[in-house]
Amino acid sequence: MEPLKSTPLSAEHERLKALMAPFGGWNMPIQYEGIIAEHRWCREKAALFDICHMGEFLFKGDIVASGLEDVFTFSVASIPVGRSRYGFLLNENGGVIDDLIVFRLAEDEAMVVVNAATIDKDFAAISARLSGGEFRNISADTGKLDIQGPLSREVLAAVVGPEIATIPYFKFIRTKVLGADAIVSRTGYTGELGYEVFLPAEKTVELWNRLLADERVKPAGLGARDVLRLEVGYSLYGSDIDEATTPLEAGLDAFVNFDKAFIGKDALLRRRQDGLPRVKVAFEVTSRRSPRHDYEICFEGERVGTVTSGVFSPMLGRGIGIGFVTPDVATLGAPLTIRHEKVSMEATVVELPFYRGGSLRS
Repeated sequence: MEPLKSTPLSAEHERLKALMAPFGGWNMPIQYEGIIAEHRWCREKAALFDICHMGEFLFKGDIVASGLEDVFTFSVASIPVGRSRYGFLLNENGGVIDDLIVFRLAEDEAMVVVNAATIDKDFAAISARLSGGEFRNISADTGKLDIQGPLSREVLAAVVGPEIATIPYFKFIRTKVLGADAIVSRTGYTGELGYEVFLPAEKTVELWNRLLADERVKPAGLGARDVLRLEVGYSLYGSDIDEATTPLEAGLDAFVNFDKAFIGKDALLRRRQDGLPRVKVAFEVTSRRSPRHDYEICFEGERVGTVTSGVFSPMLGRGIGIGFVTPDVATLGAPLTIRHEKVSMEATVVELPFYRGGSLRS
């Protein structure tokens, strides 16, 4: 077993008495005050997340001639400078190596932001598909903080400057933060108004403490982040999507551009023509009990699928979850039973997102 990696904020988490646990090969804060309290603070005020474990790659060169345009399920060349796009890096079978976001920094420059557990695998896969350009892994030199919540705009503007208040959703600016070159992006993983700040790793602690000095801001861990993202229906790599799962099964085909070339396209077209053996389904439990990863999903007494993510939703006051089932069961209103050993809970198939009241596009 390799030793767990630590972010530049590990001493700050220890000082705040955070509950730490392994995540994607990193020692990460799960909670500080408590998952429910941190979730509520993010929905109502502004929560600060340490996301330094994520990976960042920098590409410089001709987007098309280098082959970068054909690497992902979306077009990089058509992303306007100053905007970003979400999509997938697939294997030959159409399975998801990773879900990621590409930021178009300049006509000949892009930053790829990937999940922590797949940094090395992603870098190798992308590198193997390039025939030109400069491609570097800048993860170790890059810090990343996410501030999320309806008050995040005014909080961050007070520290970084008023220009961040005008950034539209999925757009970013290159600016100075604490005197260092940085990227401030209007993106996040919570369903609330929020920003992701990329800056030199050595500046992370200073920005963390500057933001926490504002009484409207509290730290939040990965526990609250998981509840927040599931309430708005966002997938988690390693749970809801992986190399054995295609974007078609996961209901994420909106992020696949079939009008362009990419590895895995032929496999997806065959899968779409032959029919999907399983599809993603969202469900609400009729009680406050939480469904969990790998619980059975049953219909009329027969097992028809498996839960991939589940939590108690503070906003809905009941358990919620997503999983994969046979296509005939994925009908709105269909009654399900979620089971695990002696645990049994009744549920109903619903539409995503579970929670629609966030400040995301405020």
